Amino acid sequence: MPHSFGYKAQTRTLFKKRFGTKGAPNTTTFLRTFKRGDYVDIKVNSSVHKGMPFKYYHGRTGVIFNVNKRAVGIEVLKEVNGRKLEKRIHVAIPHVHHSKCRDEIIARKLSNDEHSAAVRAGTAEKKLLKRLPTQPKEAYFYNIEGIETIQPLPYVDLV
Repeated sequence: MPHSFGYKAQTRTLFKKRFGTKGAPNTTTFLRTFKRGDYVDIKVNSSVHKGMPFKYYHGRTGVIFNVNKRAVGIEVLKEVNGRKLEKRIHVAIPHVHHSKCRDEIIARKLSNDEHSAAVRAGTAEKKLLKRLPTQPKEAYFYNIEGIETIQPLPYVDLV
């Protein structure tokens, strides 16, 4: 059997939509606002063919460098022969979602700013604001008193 290596080859499951999401995208999809510097995830919406990125970029995260009327320009890192190249692609709005990769960083920065303001005001005690790797669990002794051991009953053939 011949094997196809076309532009959208082997994307049957890659571009598959979730159950119950068949059809054209909602208007809220097109009304999302994007700004330069935003982190976005590229997730292909298979019901919109215009402005669809190449299958390699599906699931990748990039930074917006340009905003147009119907599309956004995204800088994505692509590994080619062991080195990472910065690729610039333009993708239609239905194929782009705001990324949640920076939510934790932004929340931590806000809480650190609040804490440092409280320390300056004198309402809180100074503490270390740097992140630490997860430490191993504390050592403890296991109490074996009250544990009952069970022995099997001897086999009896008389019933």
